[in-house]
Amino acid sequence: MITIETMIEFLGWCSVINIGILIFYSICIIIFTDTMVKIHTKMFDLDKNYVIQAYFKYLAQYKIILIIFNIVPYFALKIMT
Repeated sequence: MITIETMIEFLGWCSVINIGILIFYSICIIIFTDTMVKIHTKMFDLDKNYVIQAYFKYLAQYKIILIIFNIVPYFALKIMT
């Protein structure tokens, strides 16, 4: 049986790992933007501006999902205990 304390710890570690992934990909996109844009524009025959917008849209969606499914439940359970 999973206790509330176990679930709090689980969500806490999920949040830490997902924040690390978000930071890693954000840094990669900032540092390697030109290289990644060249690869993806050639690979998928897309416009450069569209690819850059897609990168930031991806990061924004990842951040929203992280907040909704990891951070908010973590704090809700912390408040309950």
